[in-house]
Amino acid sequence: MKPASVSDYRERARRRLPPMFFEYIDGGSYAEVTLKRNVEDLEVIALRQRVMRDMTKLDMSVKTLGQSLEMPLGLSPVGMAGMYARRGEAQAARAAKAAGLPFCLSTVSVCSVEEVTRAATAPWFQLYMLKDRGYMRELLGRAKAAGCPVLVFTVDLPLPGARYRDVRSGFTGATGLEGALNTAWQGMTHPEWSWDLFVAGGRPHTLGNVQDAVKEGRRVTDFLSWIARNFDRSVTWKDLDFVREVWDGPIVIKGVLDADDARDTVKAGAQGLIVSNHGGRQLDGVKSSIAALPRIVDAVGSDLEVYMDGGVRSGLDVLKALSLGAKACFVGRAWAYALGAGGEAMVSRMLGTLKSELATAMILTGCDDVKSAGPELLDL
Repeated sequence: MKPASVSDYRERARRRLPPMFFEYIDGGSYAEVTLKRNVEDLEVIALRQRVMRDMTKLDMSVKTLGQSLEMPLGLSPVGMAGMYARRGEAQAARAAKAAGLPFCLSTVSVCSVEEVTRAATAPWFQLYMLKDRGYMRELLGRAKAAGCPVLVFTVDLPLPGARYRDVRSGFTGATGLEGALNTAWQGMTHPEWSWDLFVAGGRPHTLGNVQDAVKEGRRVTDFLSWIARNFDRSVTWKDLDFVREVWDGPIVIKGVLDADDARDTVKAGAQGLIVSNHGGRQLDGVKSSIAALPRIVDAVGSDLEVYMDGGVRSGLDVLKALSLGAKACFVGRAWAYALGAGGEAMVSRMLGTLKSELATAMILTGCDDVKSAGPELLDL
């Protein structure tokens, strides 16, 4: 079956990947209420169909933070993508570059920021506030030296959420002989993935951006343990002053769901924010990203760029978010599914699908320029 939608890429990834890695992509925290809301709340928004309008010319391009995007879309940071396909972040970055879109590299990526820059172009760089400020300073310096145009600062992860699927799959919690046997069995029963990751050039399986901080690290789990120990619960808005000592480019705050936090983002001097609940992977039971979006847009006005991620599964979803005030959308699971389904070629194909779906939605709502999208495109 040729994949025709994001759900098709999800199914192909489910079949190809070992359960521990598929569940890591696919799952959320606790009962996964927020994970479901992200998708369902977008689904119930109705577009307003309009007819008999000249839709010969469509303009999907946007400019933001000094960059030109072929359409209002970017690839969100996704951890450990290099375990879904060999050197996965590099493959996805090449697909994003070919589509004229920004790729945001996770701190916990298999490929380092330098490797991704060599493979495609300097990515947007995502960073957490870590207790080890010295290593944070080093990471920021590396991102700056690589030419990363934007820093995406994730603020909704002072500690990891409780992700039950990861425990059940053996991704977390299984140690010693039990963990080793579980990992080996999952690899043996998924030979195509194993060949790609272990024979065809997928090594090393470390986290490239933090490798120097964990000298004794040999496996991905060693580095994840270091990251988990270094999440900082003491972070406040004042800590952005530390970031600014090293980083003089645009800063986008990722993980904002509350209008008051959005106003604080403006006061802190950031240039943008991403309305996000971490894909439903942190605090379960909170609002969906699309439900939180309008109040945040109202709170900040034109003071900064507002983006959204969470639940975007089609080009129609992108237009809905733009109509409620987002400048652009970011997708995470969509590109991770496609990467797990078949690497760079599948990511490119998926991005082409989203672009085609966005064009259809624009034509049938009478919107010939995404920059003019507003509430009038919705049947509220």
